Amino acid sequence: MKLHICSSGACLFISIILIANWLSIEAQTCNPSGKIVGRKPPPKNCNRHNQSECCKEGKLYTTFKCSPHVSKRTKATLTLNSFEKGGDGGGASECDNKFHSDNTSVVALSTGWFNNRKRCLHYITIYGNGRSVKAKVVDECDSTRGCDAEHDFQPPCPHNVVDASKAVWKALGVKESDWGEMQIFWSDA
Repeated sequence: MKLHICSSGACLFISIILIANWLSIEAQTCNPSGKIVGRKPPPKNCNRHNQSECCKEGKLYTTFKCSPHVSKRTKATLTLNSFEKGGDGGGASECDNKFHSDNTSVVALSTGWFNNRKRCLHYITIYGNGRSVKAKVVDECDSTRGCDAEHDFQPPCPHNVVDASKAVWKALGVKESDWGEMQIFWSDA
């Protein structure tokens, strides 16, 4: 008696499903690209507003050239940033070389998602706290460099960050005491 585990059609179908699932998982991985050594910021040169972290002398910080795959529900960490002059965002926004009011819904995306400026001045939709908001991409949250004057002596961004203005947090209805970091989903608008 011959034992059949599956018909050739069923085996092919199962194989296709397994390969597609593996490729989907593989596409969402983003491995570190290196490390940088933290340097101690000169006095008064690291803006700690909005819970910003300053680099620590000798600490190793992971860098990324990639971000997870973008989908209709891309998982990310929402962080708080000021895009105003003198804010913790550092210099003017990379996309338009301007500063932006904290009352405007704008964001910076991790390096991989920023995609060499391809998302500049485009809108994304952010989903969190049971609400959604559209925000304009105006800057990169640099995942490849940090701990220098250009980056306000802050560490490199993680690979999965949507760094948002106060207006985004307000539109999502998050209590001000809870601003800082929150798990969200986002998509291109």
